[in-house]
Amino acid sequence: MRLRKTMLPLLSGVALAAPVMIGGTALAQDIPLSYERLSSMEEPFVAELGDVTLVLNGVLDGAFVHDTESSTDARFTGNVEISAHAQLANRWRVGAQYFGQYSTMDDFDGRVGDTYSDNAALTAGSVWGTLAAGNVSGVVREQTRRLRGIGNGALAFDGFLGAIGDVGAAYSGRFGPWVISGAIDPEGRFDLGAMSQRPHGTRDLRLSFRAISGDYTDADGSRGFHTAGAGVVGELIYGSSAFDLGTGYERFATSGPNAGRWYVSAGARTKTGMLSLSLEGHYGRIGDAEEVSAALGARYDVARGLSANLGVNHASAEATTGGVRITDTEETKTVVSMRYSF
Repeated sequence: MRLRKTMLPLLSGVALAAPVMIGGTALAQDIPLSYERLSSMEEPFVAELGDVTLVLNGVLDGAFVHDTESSTDARFTGNVEISAHAQLANRWRVGAQYFGQYSTMDDFDGRVGDTYSDNAALTAGSVWGTLAAGNVSGVVREQTRRLRGIGNGALAFDGFLGAIGDVGAAYSGRFGPWVISGAIDPEGRFDLGAMSQRPHGTRDLRLSFRAISGDYTDADGSRGFHTAGAGVVGELIYGSSAFDLGTGYERFATSGPNAGRWYVSAGARTKTGMLSLSLEGHYGRIGDAEEVSAALGARYDVARGLSANLGVNHASAEATTGGVRITDTEETKTVVSMRYSF
């Protein structure tokens, strides 16, 4: 089992000091902590305990996974997200959030065996936005990324390969149609983003920008790269359909070999009656080596919270620079599952 260390005692002072730094009188925004593929689509359970608001939601998923190079295996995944928020007399809002996920086998991101991962954060904010401390490394990506695939569709290589450390501090604030976000870890690696979304007639348009300075470990786990990247995502929603396109450039640097990577990802999602479908594709290059992935996803809504899901996901990438294997992936997986979201 794998348990991510949260180090919240070390960082709690940052979050508790946030109201003094930002002031204001309005409600703070929630900080996304679920960076996993399975997220609840249902309205959460909400309860009042004195002046504290408790919010709970989660997912239970039982799946059969078939890999073209192995037999069919069964997998169970369950996650839960719980948060507690309170508004103080001066109208500052403080809170604590926790997300945990357990899976009985490897997922499309390459983790093998029974795994448990968790994220936790303390938050405080006002009209000027929210500050958070804890496992907040994915905050910017979640607010600027392309939409995830439907059902069990999961597009590999979508976005930057480099990332900042798990633990750090983050900010998210809304200013008109724009949401500005940023995260930084103790080593000074950072992730910055900006997103604007607003309707135009019968269409809804979203545009986001992201820049990162992070780290990446090669496919063999033997060499670390410093990465720097910039990307943009555009999205159009019309009726029950959504279309998006993302592109970016990333630089891998060490004292030895260096490499550049560019990519383009696109997808379409639609819903008709009880059936939802998505189709996504990705193409990129690291030096002269190609990276290609595709994902088909489907979900049939059986009842409130209960759905049947399908995903066919393919990923292929093998890039080497200076004798170092940056990526080494070749797999196709079909995933069928029954899912309950609450």
